[in-house]
Amino acid sequence: MQALIITPTPHLSSSIDFYLKLGFKQISEKPICMTDGKSFVEINPERYSRSGFKFFKETWKEEIKKLESITKVIQIKEGYLISDGNGVWIYLIERIPELVCSDKEASYSVLGNYMGISLESIDPKKSFEIYQAIGFELVFGTLEGGFFSLANHGFTITLMKPNSCPHLFFNPSLTYFNGKNNPEIISKIRTLKIPITEEITYFNKEGIVDNIIIRDPGGLGFFIFND
Repeated sequence: MQALIITPTPHLSSSIDFYLKLGFKQISEKPICMTDGKSFVEINPERYSRSGFKFFKETWKEEIKKLESITKVIQIKEGYLISDGNGVWIYLIERIPELVCSDKEASYSVLGNYMGISLESIDPKKSFEIYQAIGFELVFGTLEGGFFSLANHGFTITLMKPNSCPHLFFNPSLTYFNGKNNPEIISKIRTLKIPITEEITYFNKEGIVDNIIIRDPGGLGFFIFND
Protein backbone atom coordinates (compact mmCIF):
# COMPACT_ATOMS: atom_id res chain seq x y z
CA MET A 1 0.00 0.00 0.00
CA GLN A 2 1.24 3.47 -0.89
CA ALA A 3 0.05 6.51 1.04
CA LEU A 4 -0.13 10.28 0.61
CA ILE A 5 -1.17 12.97 3.08
CA ILE A 6 -3.65 15.27 1.34
CA THR A 7 -3.76 19.01 1.90
CA PRO A 8 -6.17 21.29 0.04
CA THR A 9 -5.11 24.81 -0.84
CA PRO A 10 -6.83 28.15 -1.44
CA HIS A 11 -3.70 29.40 -3.24
CA LEU A 12 -1.43 26.88 -4.95
CA SER A 13 1.73 28.96 -5.20
CA SER A 14 1.51 29.90 -1.49
CA SER A 15 1.26 26.25 -0.51
CA ILE A 16 4.20 25.24 -2.68
CA ASP A 17 6.24 28.14 -1.29
CA PHE A 18 5.40 27.10 2.29
CA TYR A 19 6.86 23.63 1.78
CA LEU A 20 9.89 24.79 -0.19
CA LYS A 21 10.76 27.31 2.55
CA LEU A 22 10.75 24.48 5.08
CA GLY A 23 13.15 22.40 3.00
CA PHE A 24 10.69 20.00 1.38
CA LYS A 25 11.36 18.97 -2.21
CA GLN A 26 8.79 18.80 -4.99
CA ILE A 27 8.95 15.34 -6.54
CA SER A 28 6.05 15.45 -9.01
CA GLU A 29 3.81 17.85 -10.92
CA LYS A 30 0.68 15.67 -11.25
CA PRO A 31 -0.14 15.28 -8.45
CA ILE A 32 1.86 18.07 -6.84
CA CYS A 33 3.73 16.12 -4.20
CA MET A 34 6.18 17.47 -1.63
CA THR A 35 8.44 15.39 0.62
CA ASP A 36 11.00 15.81 3.36
CA GLY A 37 12.24 12.28 2.78
CA LYS A 38 9.81 10.66 5.23
CA SER A 39 6.44 12.38 4.81
CA PHE A 40 4.73 12.69 1.42
CA VAL A 41 2.17 15.49 1.00
CA GLU A 42 -0.09 15.97 -2.01
CA ILE A 43 -1.17 19.58 -2.50
CA ASN A 44 -4.59 19.46 -4.11
CA PRO A 45 -6.01 22.74 -5.52
CA GLU A 46 -9.39 21.22 -6.42
CA ARG A 47 -12.26 23.04 -4.70
CA TYR A 48 -13.71 19.76 -3.38
CA SER A 49 -10.45 18.52 -1.89
CA ARG A 50 -10.27 17.97 1.88
CA SER A 51 -7.46 17.20 4.34
CA GLY A 52 -6.88 13.53 4.90
CA PHE A 53 -5.14 10.50 3.46
CA LYS A 54 -5.00 8.82 0.09
CA PHE A 55 -4.21 5.10 0.14
CA PHE A 56 -3.50 3.15 -3.07
CA LYS A 57 -4.08 -0.54 -3.86
CA GLU A 58 -5.15 -2.45 -6.96
CA THR A 59 -8.38 -3.36 -5.19
CA TRP A 60 -10.05 -2.57 -1.88
CA LYS A 61 -12.82 -5.13 -2.39
CA GLU A 62 -12.15 -7.21 0.73
CA GLU A 63 -11.54 -4.18 2.95
CA ILE A 64 -14.75 -2.52 1.78
CA LYS A 65 -16.77 -5.54 2.99
CA LYS A 66 -15.44 -4.93 6.52
CA LEU A 67 -15.73 -1.15 6.36
CA GLU A 68 -19.40 -1.17 5.33
CA SER A 69 -20.26 -2.63 8.75
CA ILE A 70 -18.29 0.10 10.55
CA THR A 71 -18.76 3.36 8.67
CA LYS A 72 -20.36 5.05 5.68
CA VAL A 73 -18.67 4.09 2.39
CA ILE A 74 -19.07 6.34 -0.66
CA GLN A 75 -18.02 5.12 -4.11
CA ILE A 76 -16.01 7.69 -6.06
CA LYS A 77 -14.49 7.73 -9.53
CA GLU A 78 -11.20 6.05 -8.57
CA GLY A 79 -12.33 3.99 -5.61
CA TYR A 80 -13.98 4.83 -2.30
CA LEU A 81 -14.25 7.60 0.26
CA ILE A 82 -14.66 7.01 3.99
CA SER A 83 -14.09 8.98 7.20
CA ASP A 84 -12.25 7.83 10.29
CA GLY A 85 -15.26 8.81 12.39
CA ASN A 86 -13.72 12.09 13.46
CA GLY A 87 -13.80 14.14 10.29
CA VAL A 88 -10.63 12.95 8.55
CA TRP A 89 -11.30 11.92 4.97
CA ILE A 90 -9.72 8.72 3.70
CA TYR A 91 -9.54 8.13 -0.05
CA LEU A 92 -9.12 4.46 -0.99
CA ILE A 93 -7.85 4.56 -4.57
CA GLU A 94 -7.99 1.42 -6.72
CA ARG A 95 -4.91 1.74 -8.89
CA ILE A 96 -1.15 1.68 -8.68
CA PRO A 97 0.03 5.32 -8.53
CA GLU A 98 2.44 6.70 -11.09
CA LEU A 99 4.39 8.33 -8.27
CA VAL A 100 6.48 5.92 -6.21
CA CYS A 101 7.11 7.28 -2.71
CA SER A 102 10.21 5.65 -1.27
CA ASP A 103 11.27 7.22 2.01
CA LYS A 104 14.79 8.08 3.11
CA GLU A 105 16.53 7.05 6.32
CA ALA A 106 15.78 10.43 7.89
CA SER A 107 13.70 13.52 7.16
CA TYR A 108 15.70 16.48 5.89
CA SER A 109 13.36 19.47 6.23
CA VAL A 110 13.78 22.31 8.72
CA LEU A 111 11.09 20.64 10.86
CA GLY A 112 13.40 17.85 12.00
CA ASN A 113 12.60 14.25 12.91
CA TYR A 114 9.28 13.13 11.37
CA MET A 115 7.37 10.65 13.56
CA GLY A 116 4.07 10.24 11.70
CA ILE A 117 0.51 11.55 11.95
CA SER A 118 -1.33 12.60 15.12
CA LEU A 119 -5.11 12.43 15.42
CA GLU A 120 -7.61 13.07 18.18
CA SER A 121 -10.69 10.88 18.12
CA ILE A 122 -13.89 11.16 20.11
CA ASP A 123 -14.44 7.46 19.37
CA PRO A 124 -11.01 5.74 19.52
CA LYS A 125 -12.58 2.28 19.21
CA LYS A 126 -14.32 3.14 15.93
CA SER A 127 -11.17 4.83 14.59
CA PHE A 128 -9.14 1.76 15.55
CA GLU A 129 -11.56 -0.57 13.75
CA ILE A 130 -11.54 1.56 10.58
CA TYR A 131 -7.75 1.73 10.29
CA GLN A 132 -7.40 -1.93 11.23
CA ALA A 133 -9.86 -2.84 8.46
CA ILE A 134 -7.66 -1.17 5.84
CA GLY A 135 -4.52 -2.97 6.97
CA PHE A 136 -3.08 -1.03 9.90
CA GLU A 137 -1.67 -2.89 12.90
CA LEU A 138 -1.19 -1.80 16.50
CA VAL A 139 2.48 -0.97 17.18
CA PHE A 140 2.31 1.07 20.39
CA GLY A 141 -0.02 1.63 23.34
CA THR A 142 -3.47 0.20 23.94
CA LEU A 143 -6.99 0.97 22.81
CA GLU A 144 -8.13 0.90 26.44
CA GLY A 145 -5.53 3.48 27.40
CA GLY A 146 -6.77 5.91 24.75
CA PHE A 147 -3.28 6.52 23.33
CA PHE A 148 -1.95 4.19 20.66
CA SER A 149 -0.15 4.02 17.32
CA LEU A 150 -1.07 2.06 14.20
CA ALA A 151 1.20 1.43 11.22
CA ASN A 152 0.91 0.13 7.67
CA HIS A 153 4.07 -0.19 5.53
CA GLY A 154 5.79 2.59 7.46
CA PHE A 155 2.81 4.98 7.52
CA THR A 156 2.19 5.63 11.23
CA ILE A 157 -0.89 7.15 12.83
CA THR A 158 -1.07 7.94 16.55
CA LEU A 159 -4.56 8.30 17.98
CA MET A 160 -5.50 10.05 21.23
CA LYS A 161 -8.73 10.24 23.18
CA PRO A 162 -10.27 13.69 23.86
CA ASN A 163 -8.75 15.98 26.50
CA SER A 164 -5.30 14.40 26.21
CA CYS A 165 -3.41 17.37 24.77
CA PRO A 166 -3.37 20.86 26.43
CA HIS A 167 -2.87 22.75 23.18
CA LEU A 168 -4.58 23.39 19.86
CA PHE A 169 -5.15 20.25 17.83
CA PHE A 170 -5.81 19.92 14.11
CA ASN A 171 -6.86 16.65 12.52
CA PRO A 172 -4.64 15.51 10.92
CA SER A 173 -1.26 16.89 12.04
CA LEU A 174 2.22 15.83 10.97
CA THR A 175 4.36 15.34 14.06
CA TYR A 176 8.06 16.03 14.53
CA PHE A 177 10.00 15.15 17.72
CA ASN A 178 13.36 16.85 18.10
CA GLY A 179 14.36 16.55 21.77
CA LYS A 180 16.90 19.15 22.92
CA ASN A 181 17.27 20.40 19.31
CA ASN A 182 13.73 21.77 19.19
CA PRO A 183 14.53 25.35 20.33
CA GLU A 184 17.04 25.67 17.50
CA ILE A 185 14.49 24.37 14.99
CA ILE A 186 11.87 26.82 16.32
CA SER A 187 14.39 29.62 15.82
CA LYS A 188 14.93 28.57 12.18
CA ILE A 189 11.19 28.55 11.56
CA ARG A 190 10.94 32.09 12.92
CA THR A 191 13.81 33.19 10.68
CA LEU A 192 11.92 31.83 7.66
CA LYS A 193 8.92 33.97 8.72
CA ILE A 194 6.62 30.95 8.80
CA PRO A 195 3.55 31.99 10.87
CA ILE A 196 3.34 30.15 14.19
CA THR A 197 -0.19 29.06 15.07
CA GLU A 198 0.57 28.36 18.73
CA GLU A 199 3.58 28.85 20.97
CA ILE A 200 3.42 26.22 23.71
CA THR A 201 4.87 26.83 27.18
CA TYR A 202 2.62 24.40 29.07
CA PHE A 203 5.26 21.68 29.40
CA ASN A 204 8.09 24.01 30.46
CA LYS A 205 8.47 24.97 34.14
CA GLU A 206 10.19 28.22 33.17
CA GLY A 207 7.49 29.25 30.68
CA ILE A 208 9.83 28.91 27.69
CA VAL A 209 8.38 28.28 24.23
CA ASP A 210 9.85 24.84 23.57
CA ASN A 211 7.05 23.43 21.37
CA ILE A 212 5.12 25.05 18.52
CA ILE A 213 2.32 24.31 16.09
CA ILE A 214 2.20 25.64 12.53
CA ARG A 215 -0.27 25.13 9.67
CA ASP A 216 0.09 25.16 5.92
CA PRO A 217 -2.15 27.45 3.79
CA GLY A 218 -4.73 24.66 3.49
CA GLY A 219 -4.94 24.13 7.26
CA LEU A 220 -2.87 20.96 7.63
CA GLY A 221 -1.28 20.93 11.09
CA PHE A 222 2.37 20.44 12.05
CA PHE A 223 3.44 19.68 15.62
CA ILE A 224 7.09 20.58 16.20
CA PHE A 225 7.70 19.16 19.67
CA ASN A 226 10.67 18.23 21.84
CA ASP A 227 9.25 14.76 22.64
